[in-house]
Amino acid sequence: MKNDCIFCAIGENKIKSEKLYEDENCFIIKDINPICKYHYLMIPKMHYATIKDMPKGQAEVVGKCIALIPTLSKKLHLENGYRLIVNQGEDAGQGVMHLHIHILSGQKMNFIV
Repeated sequence: MKNDCIFCAIGENKIKSEKLYEDENCFIIKDINPICKYHYLMIPKMHYATIKDMPKGQAEVVGKCIALIPTLSKKLHLENGYRLIVNQGEDAGQGVMHLHIHILSGQKMNFIV
């Protein structure tokens, strides 16, 4: 855990947040500034800022987390499709320097990323 990281604090239950899913590798919460009807964050429990900072072997763990998303389809309202976004660095709009994956769903996304 990084002492000043809000996602680490949420992961360790030092800051209260409703976790929609949690296992030993990651957890999912609602985004506090949603950009569509359903907007979630999948957050790995291990702290590292970006993919380039990812420790050896962690890519496999993140892959397992991503593979869970379809199993949560009903709970997260993903039945009609969803979008995954990973912002990397300040220029890309990464607001919290702890790797996280945005899960967007619940409406037609006419914007192309």
